[in-house]
Amino acid sequence: MIKLRTLIATCILLAPCWVSAQDNRIDQIRPDAPELAAYGQHRVGITSLNLLNPRQVDILNSKPGGETVYYDRPLTVEIWYPATLKPQQAPGGKYQTYLRDGKTEISLSGQAVRDAAPDKQHGPYPLLIVSHGYPGNRYLLSHLTENLASKGYVVVAIDHTDSNYHDLKAFSSTLLNRSLDQLFVLNQMAALNKADASARFNGLINADNTGLIGYSMGGYGVVNTIGGGLTAASVDGAFVPNRALAVRQAGNAAYLASQDKRIKAAVAFAPWGWNAGLWDATGLSAIRTPVFFVAGSVDDISGYAPGVRNIYENSVNARRYLLTFENANHNAGAPIPAPKEAWLPVPSLKKIPAETYIDAVWDNNRMNNIAQHFVTAFLARYLKNDNSMDAYLDLTENARDGKWSVDENAQPKPDHTYWKGFPARTAAGLKLEKKLPVAESR
Repeated sequence: MIKLRTLIATCILLAPCWVSAQDNRIDQIRPDAPELAAYGQHRVGITSLNLLNPRQVDILNSKPGGETVYYDRPLTVEIWYPATLKPQQAPGGKYQTYLRDGKTEISLSGQAVRDAAPDKQHGPYPLLIVSHGYPGNRYLLSHLTENLASKGYVVVAIDHTDSNYHDLKAFSSTLLNRSLDQLFVLNQMAALNKADASARFNGLINADNTGLIGYSMGGYGVVNTIGGGLTAASVDGAFVPNRALAVRQAGNAAYLASQDKRIKAAVAFAPWGWNAGLWDATGLSAIRTPVFFVAGSVDDISGYAPGVRNIYENSVNARRYLLTFENANHNAGAPIPAPKEAWLPVPSLKKIPAETYIDAVWDNNRMNNIAQHFVTAFLARYLKNDNSMDAYLDLTENARDGKWSVDENAQPKPDHTYWKGFPARTAAGLKLEKKLPVAESR
């Protein structure tokens, strides 16, 4: 760590340097990116909404053994959507947000245009709901949200109250509210599609065809929302007082009633909870929704084996995939590239903020491009019923075992088994597994 800080300090002093030359762009596609990482055919618009979920349990002000306190829970969401630009409008815009310390304001650059007119000609579009980690914010996966909107989705990323960089509070709020926030936002987007006062989103959103995407605690929320009920031990434990988590417990009548058939697919980056005893085989067996898991093989926060791999293995009644970044840690594929400000020391943090985004082995942009590629294929397959995407998902399990074999016209020969969409020599360090539901695998 001392050498890293010395290198960063030297780089800052000796401009120009790569850390000072960054423009905090979230739309970078490397020349060696896999095929489906590229932006799609649509221009992208973006807008913010402030929502209020009435009469929610205020777990932070409900004392153990005491009376339950309720409040109206505020949520800010960001919406990316296919847009139609005016002749004088050029793609591009800025996102204003916060660094990991919750105080340093930063600006991100992307392709979306603030409040651009929605492209209703090609709608309605499938809905995607995105949840960040603890802590995080609605822009933490903006490299993915913007990219997917360009491919014909309405993408809604949530600022989960009490779990953002700028309003971080006790962990119990995150545990209780992740799934509840996701379901509330789904209902709000369905209502917006039918009765948007501004008329911008009327008829634009197909909430009956919804996908969920979550990272870390967002992934925890995704697993719980699609049917992975919490264990009795975690409900009775010290995580959340007054057994408030029972509302999300496996077998609980209220929890079973909350299962939403509008959710047709899910993506979980490094979902947390297995090593903390929140999941077991019984609870996970209730998942029926197709899931694409993403993990780093040395994840020391959510764990890998044991950890994310156990969630994948035990979701036995779901069609599921597990993409593994060999030797990557918890940040595999999910966070945006580290903003330039993140390389500077922050007095309130014990570590350089860049560590929130980066990986010791993998380049951020490369991981992001790979995630964009596979999430694009998975969502197109399960939300748009595009069977041609199976060719990008049914692969030689270990990328290193794939054979590159093409003719003089760059056409694959019969013995070509390299991962589809990846240029030669670029799939190293990756593994993609697939399992069918038990009923289909007999």
